[in-house]
Amino acid sequence: MRKEYDFENMKGRKNPYAKHLKKQVTIRMSVDIIEYFKELAEETGVPYQNLINLYLRDCVQSNRRPSLTWSS
Repeated sequence: MRKEYDFENMKGRKNPYAKHLKKQVTIRMSVDIIEYFKELAEETGVPYQNLINLYLRDCVQSNRRPSLTWSS
């Protein structure tokens, strides 16, 4: 491993894999949900959209499923 690396040639070059990391979507969310994550964002210093993504990732990794109750 080198002691130093020259990143001078990297200026202006984008990560070619970045587009595969996240995908932009439009989703309708309840106002109270957004407010909750925005308040949490202020406390933690992490942007609220990142917090939502982290929470959803945790749900996926732990195979958590919502409890759905349908009323008729």
